[in-house]
Amino acid sequence: MKIYIGADHRGFALKEQLKSHLREHEVIDEGAHRFNEEDDYPDFARKVSQNVATDKNARGIIICGSGVGVEVAGNKIKGARAGLALNPKQVKEATEADNINILALAADYTEPQDAKELVDAFLTSNYTPEPRRERRLKKIEELEK
Repeated sequence: MKIYIGADHRGFALKEQLKSHLREHEVIDEGAHRFNEEDDYPDFARKVSQNVATDKNARGIIICGSGVGVEVAGNKIKGARAGLALNPKQVKEATEADNINILALAADYTEPQDAKELVDAFLTSNYTPEPRRERRLKKIEELEK
């Protein structure tokens, strides 16, 4: 699976750890490529989200301190559906029911081993279409116009 990943300075260390965990996948690192405490999370969320919105077979992982900033920024891109990870069960449900294609992680509140479990739940879950889910996703698409 192709995975786009990006993080600001607060998520940089976690991103680097996750890249090692994801070595069986095709991982495209959208930055930061070095620690720089002056960088801004919207830059990395945008790059990942644009790529995932264009490449329908890819998924994305975006990381900042709270996870909320990258989630908000990522969801500004048409076709991106970012969800903040809380626990593996919630991530699985968000992928299956809400068809998230980008996982947002909170580096300041997530231990590396927990982040790996969240990522695994994300990558092993798939959207399960149902009429009500399709209806809801169409309503989200309408909001993007």
